[in-house]
Amino acid sequence: MSNEPLFFKPIFKDRIWGGTQLTSFHYNIPTETTGECWAFSAHPNGQSVVKNGQYEGVTLGELWEKHRDLFGNIAGDRFPLLTKILDANQDLSVQVHPNDEYARVHENGELGKTECWYIIDCEEGAEIIYGHHAQTKEELISMIEKGEWDQLLRRVKIKPGDFFFVPSGTIHAIGAGTIILETQQNSDTTYRVFDFNRKDAEGNLRELHIEKSIEVTETPSSHTKVSPETKQIDGVEITTYIECPYFTVQKWNLSGTASLIQEKPFTLVSVIDGEGELVHQGTTYSFRKGDHFLLPNEFGEFTLKGNADLIASYL
Repeated sequence: MSNEPLFFKPIFKDRIWGGTQLTSFHYNIPTETTGECWAFSAHPNGQSVVKNGQYEGVTLGELWEKHRDLFGNIAGDRFPLLTKILDANQDLSVQVHPNDEYARVHENGELGKTECWYIIDCEEGAEIIYGHHAQTKEELISMIEKGEWDQLLRRVKIKPGDFFFVPSGTIHAIGAGTIILETQQNSDTTYRVFDFNRKDAEGNLRELHIEKSIEVTETPSSHTKVSPETKQIDGVEITTYIECPYFTVQKWNLSGTASLIQEKPFTLVSVIDGEGELVHQGTTYSFRKGDHFLLPNEFGEFTLKGNADLIASYL
């Protein structure tokens, strides 16, 4: 049983729409089109690795399999969450994700994908696609077949600090010039609805998944309005954005010193700005923008000091 925070080394993913903004998080990125940092991942397509303490070098998936006590011995055949930072240098494809039931049947037992986005930064005038305007499946199919994308897709202007809940079945896309932290189910299943007729490096149009997209898209589209709740504990303001069956996501705005208690089976924490220290049982751990640490089960009382913005998630 570890009673220390476990810091993780992320995995990076090259994407056609990626850029170089992840360097602002103190990362050495592998390419000029690095689109994704997988901060907490136990997915077969990329596993983050512990970089401190007694589990140094161990993947998150191995911890889940062999040291379930760190996660409060909760049930499940795979680690439930995946946390990413995305750099959308260009528009992402318009996509939709299936729910658990559909993914299990059609994607070899993969989980569905409900996710949420915290907008860390974005250019002036940036926007996302969030939902659609079709009222029936027939109308959805007709507008897709006719390529009436401007009429179909619902566009929303964004600004830093915005938060969006994106349940499975929601058509969505992140727009160019946006950096987000995404908390999602542990799934890599994406159905592309439309990709702006973009071509890959070989000059090929990227694959679309129209039939599956239509099957899983919720119609009419619902846009879940989040109602953040904020409370102050000493020198930290804690805003809870969403509590859903898959995860709870909070922002910890630290300015000074705060004493907190980790009482969940585990808590994932990503530092999106600033720096500070975590003091636990007499030991001090420094953190800064770009760090990601897991607070294990029965971590108990700890103190945060500094000036930083952190995104925390738990089941």
